[in-house]
Amino acid sequence: MKTVHHLLAIAFLAAASAVGAHDHDTRAGALSLSDAWARATAPGQTSGAAYLKIRNAGATDKLVAASAPVADVVELHTHVMDGSTMRMRKVEAIDVTGGATTELKPGGLHVMLIGLKAPLKAGETFPLTLRFERAGEVKLDVPVRAIGAAAPMHGDHKK
Repeated sequence: MKTVHHLLAIAFLAAASAVGAHDHDTRAGALSLSDAWARATAPGQTSGAAYLKIRNAGATDKLVAASAPVADVVELHTHVMDGSTMRMRKVEAIDVTGGATTELKPGGLHVMLIGLKAPLKAGETFPLTLRFERAGEVKLDVPVRAIGAAAPMHGDHKK
């Protein structure tokens, strides 16, 4: 009987840990990173993007670099209007204002994945490392959503 109770307790703790792993933000000092995601890519597509929200409860910081093993090159990008055409442009850093949330999202600031080593597949995740001027390196797992996916609602961690 004790063994059954131990197994039930272990199963309960494992389930609670799995739920808890998705219910909290990744923290680095005053920064809280949440709602990370990327869209799946089509076979042969050589680039993709990652998005997330960065809440900063402290002094202004800067996102200065990113890296991911799924791509040859990872850059920080934004979208700008060039006449009547929207174009992506590399930026050297992304300001993360103190007391505010900086959102990296489609059509705006984002992490560009160039030279994908394989297509990003819905339901999978990949590691992403972000480097901040003050907070240092932050590692997180990025869930890949369907090709036509929109940004997740806060706390919506479905793939």
